Amino acid sequence: MQQLRGVMANFRIALIQLQVSAAKTNNLDQATKLVKTAAAQEAKLVVLPECFNSPYGTQYFPEYAEKIPGESTQKLSEIAKECNIYLIGGSIPEEDAGKLYNTCTVFGPDGAMLAKHRKIHLFDINVPGKIRFQESETLSPGNSFSVFDTPYCKIGLGICYDIRFAELAQIYAQKGCQLLVYPGAFNLTTGPAHWELLQRGRAVDNQVYVAAVSPARDEKASYVAWGHSTVVNPWGEVIAKAGTEETVIYADIDLKKLAEIRQQIPIFSQKRSDLYTVQAKTT
Repeated sequence: MQQLRGVMANFRIALIQLQVSAAKTNNLDQATKLVKTAAAQEAKLVVLPECFNSPYGTQYFPEYAEKIPGESTQKLSEIAKECNIYLIGGSIPEEDAGKLYNTCTVFGPDGAMLAKHRKIHLFDINVPGKIRFQESETLSPGNSFSVFDTPYCKIGLGICYDIRFAELAQIYAQKGCQLLVYPGAFNLTTGPAHWELLQRGRAVDNQVYVAAVSPARDEKASYVAWGHSTVVNPWGEVIAKAGTEETVIYADIDLKKLAEIRQQIPIFSQKRSDLYTVQAKTT
């Protein structure tokens, strides 16, 4: 692997587009199996989808919610350590102090939890005749940014609807992130319209890699996920993309290419902070 300023300039990411069922134990077992598959293909960072242990829906969140640490996160910790990888555990419904959250946890190669991201922007939409969904009927929003370090680069986390908010990605770029990861379950209305578009937009705007990881599509589910887990490079090119079925896709993250793009089009040094700013109000 190439070295870049003392860190690895290349590393492999794996996105697990998991077929999620109503059986939590089966979901955990299949996720574990596919994480091992990805690690065997030399992936250093493995990512699971939003709600990987539970069907997606406001009616399911209370039933499947867990404390953190709990059954699902314990399994994530164990498999990250066993496989010697960084593991972004998609998201699970979390219960804490009587509130429910849509929460992503990250574990390092030693099994320690490195980050916990509670979905900041709740998915409350109404497209007449197509889809209405109100996460706020059962979930509470998180109130913090989530960034963690690896030997490769700094990574920023969002969950699904968080990707629509350009300011979040900009703040992560300001914090030094070179890869943004969004476990997400877009649907058959918003998926074909915006899923890839938003990823490419966030990537180009911030000259970062973007990875978005969906569950596999289940036409019989009450909420049908779009699928098409994707990795986009800082030039806005799609470098890996799944179909709708359960699969693992891989991409090689090239930080030298990222540095070259930022040198060729130096938008960070050209911003007009005398005219505008995007600023974090919390850490």
